[in-house]
Order: sequence, then structure tokens, then C-alpha cells
Amino acid sequence: MKPVVAPYPAARLRRTRATPAVRALVRENALEPGDLIWPVFVRSGEGIEEPIPSMPGVMRRSVDKVVEAAAEADALGIGAMCIFPYTGIEERTEDCAGAWDPHNHANRAIAAIKAKFPNMAVMSDVALDTYNINGHDGFVENGIIVNDRTVEALVKMALSQAQAGADIIGPSDMMDGRIAAIRAALEQKDHTDVMILSYAAKYASAFYGPFRDAVGASAALTGDKNTYQMDPANSNEALRLVARDLAEGADMVMVKPGLPYLDICRRVKDSFGAPTFAYQVSGEYAMIMAAAQNGWIDQERVMMESLMAFKRAGCDGILTYFAPAAARLLNG
Repeated sequence: MKPVVAPYPAARLRRTRATPAVRALVRENALEPGDLIWPVFVRSGEGIEEPIPSMPGVMRRSVDKVVEAAAEADALGIGAMCIFPYTGIEERTEDCAGAWDPHNHANRAIAAIKAKFPNMAVMSDVALDTYNINGHDGFVENGIIVNDRTVEALVKMALSQAQAGADIIGPSDMMDGRIAAIRAALEQKDHTDVMILSYAAKYASAFYGPFRDAVGASAALTGDKNTYQMDPANSNEALRLVARDLAEGADMVMVKPGLPYLDICRRVKDSFGAPTFAYQVSGEYAMIMAAAQNGWIDQERVMMESLMAFKRAGCDGILTYFAPAAARLLNG
């Protein structure tokens, strides 16, 4: 539809910007606490809240403290959390068997949250990087990240998370065929209501550095992830990946990172109309926090502006470390 605008002075577009009340009436997009998914890092131990230096204000928490974080999220109206495990080098193996251990940190956190807050939607992370001695999302054989053997492991990992009570399975590995395999396994094991939020367009980005510190993968990683994560120069490929994952049974799709890829968010939403999410990743968060701590920007205003950008680009929801701070502001 072509916009119709009367010539000046009949049209004075500033009229609808004159007061807060009028601006609210004509506002095109809205952000609510329910639009946010809070990523939380879980580690071993008890009573632990361990600051992550590269992510000011973000903690690695023991399971009991993750449950306390869920209480905070619930009180703020944040309806979903995503659980990421921290594992030290001593906990990592070549066979990555810890990934589907029913008693690993992530599965215990999922079960603990669901026991205390059954209405909280809990999302998991499906990738081998946090359990792999090589730090990769898949098995490494002769220097190559192999696909099909990795998918078999990812299925076991997803099933263990569904058994623990995860509502949303989040495959972030970027292996070919993993959505179809996970969906088939969930159906076979009667986890028919468990959703898949696929990291369908995940780019090989330099913005992930602080996250790798948070989960203990920085020291473990050998080489790069360019053979399975997307080239940042590509856009059409993202649409092919999203189309494939939806056809294989994904309920929702993710673009990652967030702000540098808002054009991809917009294209995905316009092309498919499916529930579309973005991940405001650790590097985006760290840059805003670092600038704010130096007094160069207004942290609250930039935080909220950045989150609104995702809504404007067509996203239905956002994974963001700012979730509690943003929800507090939105709640007044």
C-alpha cells in the first residue's frame, strides 16, 4: 500500500508527536515483559552466584540460585527462561556423554524450575559445545566437525531435556537434518507437546565471545565454527535454512545474533509469518554495558531502544540478558 500524505501545511506530521498521550496512541509497536526470554547460566555447587567479568551483571548460578532467578522472572512477568550450562575443562569429554546425562546441571535446573513454577516456559540449549573437549557444537573427527553422528547425539540430548521438563527445545548447533530427527524422536517418545525453537539462521559471528567465557568454551575451542554456522555476508541462505527447519517441524525460528541482523529478522517474518525470535547475544549486551559504565550512553534508554528495534523488525520475542532490567522498567 502506498502511503497517502497531504501536502504541507495540511499535513503536519509533528501533530501526532506533540504529547506523550498522542505518541502512545499512534505507537506502532509495543514491548512487554512477556516478549522476553531470559538466558541463565547454571553451574555445579550450591548457593553460588558467580559474576561473569565480560558480562557485567550476569551470573553463573547453582541450581538453587537459578530457581531464585525463576522466582524473580515470574514476579516480573517474564514467562520464559533459557538454560545454558557452564562446564569446566575437567567436565568435558570426547564423547560428550554429559550432554544427555539426566542429572547434568541443565536438566536439574529445568526440573527444579518446573517443579516450583510449572507455568514458566523453560527453554533448553541443544548443542555439544558445552560438553565437548574441543569446544565445538559437534563431534570432531580428523579436524572435521561431522554432521550425522552429531545429529544422533543431539537427539539424545533433546530427549533428556524433554524428559526433565523442558517446554521448548532450542537446537543451536546448525547441523543439517537435526530438526527432523529431533521432532521424530519427540513424537516417538510421546513428547508431542514439546516445542522446537530452531536457531535456523545462526551466523559465525564475533559477537559470541563473552558467551563462550560464560559457558567455559573459550579455552576449549579449537579452530572456528565457519563450516557449520552461517557466513555473515549471506542473506538469501538464511531464508533457505528457515524454510527447511519449518518444513522439518520447527514451531518457531531464531535469528542470531540480533541487532547486526535485523534485516534478516524482517525478511524471515515477511517471508514465512512464523513465530520469529532473535537473540541479543553476549557481545551486544557487553558493548552496551561497557559504554554505559563509561558514561558514554544512557544504559536504560539504549537498552529499551535496542529491544524495541527487534519488535520493529518483526520479532515476536527476544532472548536477552537485559530481560529482568527491561521488565522492571516496563512494569513501572
